[in-house]
Amino acid sequence: MSMIQTKAEAGRIQIRAPLAEDGRLIWKLVADSGNLDVNSAYCYMMLCEYFRDTCLVAEEDGAIVGFVSAFLRPDRRDTLFVWQIAVAGAHRGRGIARTLLHKLVNGKACRSVRTVEATVSPSNTASRRLFASLAETLACAHTVTKGFPSSFFPQEHSHEEEPLIRVGPIPARNYWRGA
Repeated sequence: MSMIQTKAEAGRIQIRAPLAEDGRLIWKLVADSGNLDVNSAYCYMMLCEYFRDTCLVAEEDGAIVGFVSAFLRPDRRDTLFVWQIAVAGAHRGRGIARTLLHKLVNGKACRSVRTVEATVSPSNTASRRLFASLAETLACAHTVTKGFPSSFFPQEHSHEEEPLIRVGPIPARNYWRGA
């Protein structure tokens, strides 16, 4: 296996750009995840339609089993902000999230990316490990700084703080491998 190939790639998992019609299925995937904020189905349709270059789905036997949404920051085009990564419960532990993230970072739309960012709540240990692993694979720094404090979220909904995770700068020699 290459350093970014995983069990997901060795199986029947197909990684592809999302389509607008995937929005409702992605909404359900995120809702079923149990640890992510659920946006509207319309939001996921918009991500699939207008941000498809920086989003990916993982599909097995025609079912969407994984999703990553991200965008290039408008104020720093060399920074990819990863919004959400979701994997269906029955498919966790197979490296699907890792495959999605690595394929995204190594994709054509991210050629100029030198930093990957995300906000991840302290209790989401799987995502925190995922970004630490990305930094290790790319041989670059992994830092956690102040992101969004819990006081920024509506008081009606208990929400943890969302510290900002930053991976980078990504060394050019480790960056573009073609996807």
